[in-house]
Amino acid sequence: MTFRYSFTFPINGPNKIPRFKRWAAEHAPDVEVSLPPQVPVKSEAMTIRLKSADDRGKLLAKLAETPLA
Repeated sequence: MTFRYSFTFPINGPNKIPRFKRWAAEHAPDVEVSLPPQVPVKSEAMTIRLKSADDRGKLLAKLAETPLA
């Protein structure tokens, strides 16, 4: 199965990928994601890839409950 769905969300500051990995491990361990190799520091958004639309819904719900720090 491939990562066919994408999800772009706002995230500011440095170390976006490690911050998202920590958040996902704690709040959404059941959602498999494919992360970009890098994200520029000045970027204000990050796009990740997901396997299904259900995973996107789960991630949206988790982000609404517990925003990324």
